[in-house]
Amino acid sequence: MNKSSKQLLALSALILGLVGAGSAFAADTFTAPEKDKVCVACHDATSDKPILELYQTKHGSKADARAPGCQTCHGASDGHLKNPGTSPDITFTKNTKSSADARDGTCLSCHQKDAKRMFWKGSQHQARDIVCSSCHQVHAAKDKVRDKRAQPEVCFTCHKEQRALSNKPSHHPVPEGKMTCSDCHNPHGSAGPSNLVKDSVNSTCYTCHAEKRGPFIHSHQPVGDNCTNCHNPHGTTADFLLKTRAPFLCLSCHDPSSHPGNVPGIAGNVDMSKNRAGTVLSTTTPSDNNNTSGVVGKTQGLSCMNCHTDIHGSNNPMNSTRALRFWR
Repeated sequence: MNKSSKQLLALSALILGLVGAGSAFAADTFTAPEKDKVCVACHDATSDKPILELYQTKHGSKADARAPGCQTCHGASDGHLKNPGTSPDITFTKNTKSSADARDGTCLSCHQKDAKRMFWKGSQHQARDIVCSSCHQVHAAKDKVRDKRAQPEVCFTCHKEQRALSNKPSHHPVPEGKMTCSDCHNPHGSAGPSNLVKDSVNSTCYTCHAEKRGPFIHSHQPVGDNCTNCHNPHGTTADFLLKTRAPFLCLSCHDPSSHPGNVPGIAGNVDMSKNRAGTVLSTTTPSDNNNTSGVVGKTQGLSCMNCHTDIHGSNNPMNSTRALRFWR
């Protein structure tokens, strides 16, 4: 036998050994620990309420002494053990008789120490009796709400408006799986509005959009106040998640009659030609005939951001006048 054949034989033996070890491990993960065997005797793979997949998760890890057993979560359940027709002391099914506080208390007895859940009491979900098991699947090998691609579907079960918005042309990459709801929201509660992960809307947005944070020499007041003044983060039909396209969005705050400069179609334009003293020579107002098509028609589809390119804030030292504010 030559050297190549010996190497191939050794490699084959190694692969077979790894496959055998993997199979043994897989079988071992389905073996319930001693404390749960009385439950697994009934709730096996053929049961309508199987629990074997639990032993593929951290909750069922036999190597971790902190891992709970069935009775840790469901209570001693002596009545259920004697008569399987009765329910355990605490159940988490849809039509359970266990109170929301009892179900949440079971989970929080271990998970309360996590800082992400320190605002659970009094949070919007908790106040509406949305309990841990409403979103989490403890017995499943794969908890959908903890998977970035599957999590939005869990949230959209209740938040149907956000599902519709996320399917609009302009949206965050949630449907593509590059972002998920918990990147911006903490479903367990927070100190900020709308369960945001930061204390304010802007601080949450700046987590990714740091270039919009500033400080700027010339700050746009609506930007510093709240990003959602102009944007709908869940999705819109306008570009850049804008609530409506420019110039409609800009004209919701800015009166077009006060716009300086010879921009075609802006009512009350000012002739920016000046004499040597720098005085504006004249103002022009479009005639009624030219004004019938509206501001957008007269600008021929042009956007305010064609000139005001740094609309979030500018550091241009020449932006000292209102006419040139937020130019690049």
